[in-house]
Amino acid sequence: MKKPSIIILLFCVSLPLAAQQRDTTDNQTLINQHGVKVNRNRLMAEERNGVLVFESLNRNYSFWMDSRLQFDGAVFFGKSPDLEPIGNGVAVRRARLAVNARVTKNWYGQLDLDFSKGIPEIKDAYIRYSGLGFLEFQMGNFKEMFSMEQNNTSRYLAFMERPMVVSALAPERHLGLQVQANCTWLLAAAGVFFQPLEDADMYDNVQKNNEDYGRGPGYSVTAKWVAMPFAEREDRGLHIALAGSYRTPTADVAPKNYGSMRYNSRNVSFINRKKYLDTKTIQDVHHSLLMNAELAGYFKGFRFQGEYIRNFVRLNSPVESTGGSMSRLAFGGWYIHAGILLFGGRQNYDAHTGEFSQPVRGRSWGDMELMLRYDCLNLNSGPVQGGEGGNVTAGLNYYVNNNIKFVLNYVYSRNKSITGGNEGISYHGMMLRTEIDF
Repeated sequence: MKKPSIIILLFCVSLPLAAQQRDTTDNQTLINQHGVKVNRNRLMAEERNGVLVFESLNRNYSFWMDSRLQFDGAVFFGKSPDLEPIGNGVAVRRARLAVNARVTKNWYGQLDLDFSKGIPEIKDAYIRYSGLGFLEFQMGNFKEMFSMEQNNTSRYLAFMERPMVVSALAPERHLGLQVQANCTWLLAAAGVFFQPLEDADMYDNVQKNNEDYGRGPGYSVTAKWVAMPFAEREDRGLHIALAGSYRTPTADVAPKNYGSMRYNSRNVSFINRKKYLDTKTIQDVHHSLLMNAELAGYFKGFRFQGEYIRNFVRLNSPVESTGGSMSRLAFGGWYIHAGILLFGGRQNYDAHTGEFSQPVRGRSWGDMELMLRYDCLNLNSGPVQGGEGGNVTAGLNYYVNNNIKFVLNYVYSRNKSITGGNEGISYHGMMLRTEIDF
């Protein structure tokens, strides 16, 4: 009888000793590979909407991966048989891998790479500080806050591709510094930006222009103002915005094209690689002035969104055209789209970024969204005849869960004219995307 009692006594005594030993181990000071003493915090692991997140118990530190795969296929039909053929095909539209970390309560960073071309390309690479109340500072390579549709992440786009006017004219990612203010119903941002940081060719051009010719990278100043009535309501909202950007030519082009700008776009298709609308290289540019007006709104499962973008290009010297001498070119376009969730879901708007986010599904098996859009772009101005065209796009989005999405798009594209005054091309297309976010 004594033997079991002794065993139980020894076990009870060993528990606090083991705990003390564990605490001693946990509280040990560690030194990293660089000889620096490191702070230690326990992390908890959670799955949040299909994303694995590691976070400290005080929530001041968190780390997560953000991956996205999009597989596209498309077929085209209905064009005139005597025009150049359009190739059907399949593609990996995006293969993104991002690392996100909030290292203290107010410091956040992201590194986002894309592997869809078989080689890594830098997308987002920035640091953000948010420790001054409603002000937020961001520096690095990221999207300029100019266009609602351009700024929206590709995982939440309403259609497979952005409208032509956004693809051709709206600025995307550039190296820069931006300050942003959020005050419930008001969002404002302003920043200064330089060359893009995307691939090896752009980087090489910037280095050559600097080393061989002593040229700077060029710059742009971009600002945006957004009013968001009903910002605190979940079931309804309104988005009214104005944006402007002053832009000089950048040094990411070949040295022989320094001081130039070029605008072009595909017909809302990634598979069809032809760019029927293209200004080609516009030489001797002093600056361009971009302006944008936005209107969007939502009520329960319904949403609408539209933008009008205008771009004025100022030349250093006047050029001759049929209308006389010109020193300013003007390009522009617009789009509008609307959609509704069919099975009781609710639209979701992010007031921090001023864009639509992942909708709330209405059924346990998911939800479907019916979409319709018209977009147009005009790249004709004086001596520059880049073409004019428009698209009608109908879409059906199936949101299976937080991570899986199917997108079916039908598009009718009509190009009234193309570069060189040749006859325009019109055609139909059916496109399908399978997407997973994790």
